[in-house]
Amino acid sequence: MRADWSRSLLFITSIGTVALLADAALDGWRPFPLAAAALFLAVGLIAAATRKARKAETPIAVASGPASSLPPAARNVLEALHEPLILLDGSGRVMLANVSAAAIVGPDPERKHISAVLRTPELLEAIERVLAGGEAEDVGFSFVVPLERHYRAYVVATKMREGAPLLVVQLHDLTAIRRAEEMRVDFIANASHELRTPLAAVSGFIDTLRGHAKDDATARERFLGIMAVEAARMRRLIDDLLSLTRIELNEHNPPSGTVDLRQIVRDAAAALSPLAQADSITIRTEGDTPLRVTGDRDELIQVFQNLIHNAIKYGHEGSTVTIRFGTLPPARRGGPEQVFAAVQDEGDGLAREIIPRLTERFYRVDVKRSRERGGTGLGLAIVKHILNRHHGRLQIESTLGVGSIFTVHLPAAVEASAMDPGVTKMS
Repeated sequence: MRADWSRSLLFITSIGTVALLADAALDGWRPFPLAAAALFLAVGLIAAATRKARKAETPIAVASGPASSLPPAARNVLEALHEPLILLDGSGRVMLANVSAAAIVGPDPERKHISAVLRTPELLEAIERVLAGGEAEDVGFSFVVPLERHYRAYVVATKMREGAPLLVVQLHDLTAIRRAEEMRVDFIANASHELRTPLAAVSGFIDTLRGHAKDDATARERFLGIMAVEAARMRRLIDDLLSLTRIELNEHNPPSGTVDLRQIVRDAAAALSPLAQADSITIRTEGDTPLRVTGDRDELIQVFQNLIHNAIKYGHEGSTVTIRFGTLPPARRGGPEQVFAAVQDEGDGLAREIIPRLTERFYRVDVKRSRERGGTGLGLAIVKHILNRHHGRLQIESTLGVGSIFTVHLPAAVEASAMDPGVTKMS
């Protein structure tokens, strides 16, 4: 160990000062011994001051071990990070797991070995390799329960002061990115499938008309009619895809205009009345009082055309589609009151377990019936995204053998908010 010269000098000057003072006292306090003692005393004081300054400048080593050994300032910074972060000592025990990492390692992980709080072999093996002196590693892992989550971990070794080893495990949540990628792949696959079927039919009929049926007038008319139906189906699908894309791109910009919800529903019902009459279905709207909401007229007409079309499509022949209106208290304190329009059919109803999937793209309860009636499987997905833009929501209720109710909730326009917040109004 290196000698501490200031401590030695302080000891020597102390002894010398005491000796010179004793000699001066014995000889009658002569000037020379007193001066020498003063000099020794000054040197001792300088040595003491130097030792104190050096001690203050010496860095305090951060010991490897519990999280409490981390400087408070460093701990506060790491706790504030949005990304999950875990610090391990040289033995693999947790020194710190910040707040964002709590969902991964659970509560109170500190001082526990990493294998006791993480059950992912890929990450644990990477940590072992890095602790053994290996290079930094980048490894992916997933949790299946309670919810499927996907992460990427960057594991790197470093050292604290005085050589104490430290392992940094930085985690990045890839769940949203992975889900978006899965949705993109599913979307492309579904769109390709939906377009492939009518294209195959049209191509087949073209080949037939070019072949043995080219001189058959009856077959030609029948095949051309089928081709027209399939072409219309592809056009509807493309229109819906373009519409959904446009709505999603504009979803973050809320509308600013004011419209009458009841008039919008009447316009949507009027456009679909020929389809309803073909199945002897009656569309009935209740009430006449205007209900003003903040919204985009064309998009809201699209919402109710989709909902009324579905009610006609899945209702029984000769049944009634009823549309009721009303107002509700604000969804949050200080917000506008809510206006709703409920579209009720008299169909077969829906099983409870499929209701959450109804707004998925290309999801159909009855694929054959939907295609026969011109459905693309995108209608309710469009409804969902339009309502997101309008800060509204779609509520779905259904009873097997009775029918379904699709209720649209929208914030009322400011000038329409004049109701008692404890009362529900129906009209």
